[in-house]
Amino acid sequence: MFASQKLEKIYQKFSTDLSNHLQDGIVKVDLSLLKRFNLLNKTPEEEKEIQAQFPFYFHVIENPEKVTLFNNQFVVWIIPKVENEIPTTLTLIALNQKEDLRLEIAFSTAGVYNTPKYVLKVLRHYLSEVIDTEEEIASISPS
Repeated sequence: MFASQKLEKIYQKFSTDLSNHLQDGIVKVDLSLLKRFNLLNKTPEEEKEIQAQFPFYFHVIENPEKVTLFNNQFVVWIIPKVENEIPTTLTLIALNQKEDLRLEIAFSTAGVYNTPKYVLKVLRHYLSEVIDTEEEIASISPS
């Protein structure tokens, strides 16, 4: 588990040079992305089922600049800001790997998509995707 000062240093390292840490850049959340991930028009029952399948529990550190979520698998930074006079939320997801973090993905929500509902739906989707990918890699890697 990481101490809050270490998490802050790692955040500063990632945030000062995102392009160096993210080969695919920052994913912009829009209608086509939400449709592609099938995150629209779920019934409350479907939402509960999804949440039960992927229960993510995090410790939380809040400060005026950002919210940091962390557990034994992930560190997530949620950073609200204003870009071109539009409220935007940047979310960074890092995978915890043996006392080191690897930045996996960053996504940005703005405009009508900048709501807690969409930020959390997309976050849950990407966390699940990273877990699935890591399990797939582990299954094909030699023991």
